[in-house]
Amino acid sequence: MTKSVIEVSDLVVEYQSSKGSVRAVDGLDLHIAAGEVYALLGENGAGKTSTVEVIEGHRRRLSGQVKVLGIDPAATGRDRRELRDQIGIVLQASGIEPEITAREALTLVRSPYRNPRTIDEVVELVDLREFVDQRVSTLSGGQRRRLDLAVAVIGRPKVLFLDEPTTGFDPSARRRAWDLISTLRAGGTTILLTTHYLEEAEFLADRVGVISRGRMLIEGSPRDLQQAHGQRVMSVDIVGGGSGVDEDLQAGLSQALAGVAEEIEWIGSRVHVTSSDTNAALERLTKWAAASGVILNEWSIERPSLEQVFLKVNSDEIEGDSRG
Repeated sequence: MTKSVIEVSDLVVEYQSSKGSVRAVDGLDLHIAAGEVYALLGENGAGKTSTVEVIEGHRRRLSGQVKVLGIDPAATGRDRRELRDQIGIVLQASGIEPEITAREALTLVRSPYRNPRTIDEVVELVDLREFVDQRVSTLSGGQRRRLDLAVAVIGRPKVLFLDEPTTGFDPSARRRAWDLISTLRAGGTTILLTTHYLEEAEFLADRVGVISRGRMLIEGSPRDLQQAHGQRVMSVDIVGGGSGVDEDLQAGLSQALAGVAEEIEWIGSRVHVTSSDTNAALERLTKWAAASGVILNEWSIERPSLEQVFLKVNSDEIEGDSRG
């Protein structure tokens, strides 16, 4: 069994507000294996930032156990120094001094590490060539984000924390960043990712966890979650049936699919059937077609996106709370 590089057990985080104590994380468990890309997802206020900040060592916890590479991130002294040498962090907001150049920033940041990448290596890796000698204050938002990523990987981290890493990127730059993250993963780097781009999580993550109110709702690979919680859309063109797809045919199909189709939408002679059980829907649809004297043509079945799963799970959570 692959050893967990990040281990979180029964984590509780609270902070004080004008209304008193607020529990941001409520007994969360999280285990991330070596070389895994794990995407932690949640709506604003779900507790994901508080969780990640504790794992990084930037926030105190009320209770629970946390280990990164076998070291408690709240440790001090030699253990803290040992951990800092092995992790990289991309924060939501850049904290780099604006009046120095990107090259000077990289030179400064790499100095404490025991085995850092060279400046030239990281410039090529993150594609900084065109602006590496410009002052940070002159860089665009996307360029600053690429510099943040370069700062995070210059120390050859074993564990990389990415908090909204591609904010401000155009589609081409985002795809290059994804390629870099995939390359780092292939080299054995463990990556904890938070992002509001659900396509990004679906593309990059080996596993995804969705949290709400500081508790884990669902966890698994993107494909497993799509199969377990999403709804597929089956699309087919109806050919024949005498005068075409009239109201009687449409009503007959609705009756045939009762109980297995969540939604049926007609666009001309083409029908789109949304269902969590496409096998049953397909069986009923073919039986209906044979009995109705029509031909089913130009099939397609689209699996749900991770975004659809995310929205459904959070909607179910809200409905459950309102019923409770």
